[in-house]
Amino acid sequence: MKKILLIEDNKDLSDNIVEILSLANYKVVTAANGKEGVELASKEKPDAIICDITMPILDGFGVLHLLSKNEETANIPFIFLTANAEQSDFRKGMQMGADDYLTKPFNDVDLLNAIETRLKKNELLKKEFANNLSGISDFMDTAKGLQSLQELSEKREIRLYKKKDYIYTENSYPKGVYFITKGKVKYFQTNEFGKDLITELHNEGDFFGYVSLMRNEKYTGSAMALEDCEIYIIPQEDFFSLLYRNAEVSRKFIELLSNNLLENQKQLIKIAYNSVRKRVAEALVNLSNKYKKEGESEFSIRIGREDLSNLVGTATETVTRTISEFKSEKYIDVSGSNITILDYDKLANLKN
Repeated sequence: MKKILLIEDNKDLSDNIVEILSLANYKVVTAANGKEGVELASKEKPDAIICDITMPILDGFGVLHLLSKNEETANIPFIFLTANAEQSDFRKGMQMGADDYLTKPFNDVDLLNAIETRLKKNELLKKEFANNLSGISDFMDTAKGLQSLQELSEKREIRLYKKKDYIYTENSYPKGVYFITKGKVKYFQTNEFGKDLITELHNEGDFFGYVSLMRNEKYTGSAMALEDCEIYIIPQEDFFSLLYRNAEVSRKFIELLSNNLLENQKQLIKIAYNSVRKRVAEALVNLSNKYKKEGESEFSIRIGREDLSNLVGTATETVTRTISEFKSEKYIDVSGSNITILDYDKLANLKN
């Protein structure tokens, strides 16, 4: 049974709301003023809070301010009640983080719909989804259950890509966000002389292709399968519906964007200042960190010298020579295009 905290100083109105919510199978805890409401919110940990704005001791804005500062209560859905329909009050409440706003008098249906909608959204925010196709599908299906997300598109698909297949190309327009369920993907940019530089590597469980989509511009690089891949495509309509209406999704992609920016900055610095030997060593270490599976005693990867040189940012011949040196120094073993790391620590600690 979901628990609702009602903070209302008008006893008649409070009793009426309690009766409505109890009939709807909610457990209701009441507080007669804002100070008591803040204390009960911390103690009872309700699933949602309904709070009047105009109250003695501490008004509704003060209640919301205090609760938003407490990690344990900051994410509880918060609905304001007020007899004042002023637009300025509405804006102030929503800017402070209120989830909804009911103007007195309101009917039973409005009250129950507001609570049900906020509880459903909060469940989605709290729910953890597996980082695989099943989890993403579960996330999308759950999102579709929200009243405000009914318009989400039903179109989604898995595409199969062979090694060296393009997933998208530079200067094409984004159609959605990609999620890898199987395989490895490289993202690279090509300079005016036709030389490629790999700036991102993606693995199972990774999203990619969202930067250009979020910036509403053509792709500035190309994505290609490093091996046979299965990739799930989230249509742009679905993606933006979730991004704009779900705080958890927004935070996730802001975090991903920030990480991408930091990684790209680090790579540029390394290309500018590190020796080729150190850059090749770091590339191999990064490949191991990215793709080595849990429980594997040593890491091996099948990667062409051209791909490795594009990752390092140097000529293929230079990478080939450096790989031969690492093999003779027993840092790695090489068999055709397959490279096995024998001494991860020495590669990781290689000096410039």
